[in-house]
Amino acid sequence: MAVPKKRTSILKKHICKKIWKKRGYWTALKAFSLAKSLSTGNSKSFFFTSNK
Repeated sequence: MAVPKKRTSILKKHICKKIWKKRGYWTALKAFSLAKSLSTGNSKSFFFTSNK
């Protein structure tokens, strides 16, 4: 028979949420940095040809 889980404390919930948001922030920062390096031509990890 199924047993209900114990309730997660508010503090633990806030900590998990903060970690989750921070992970998204760092991912967005890396993506922005990569886009910036591609647009300026300073990228060392991507090689592409621009059709200008």
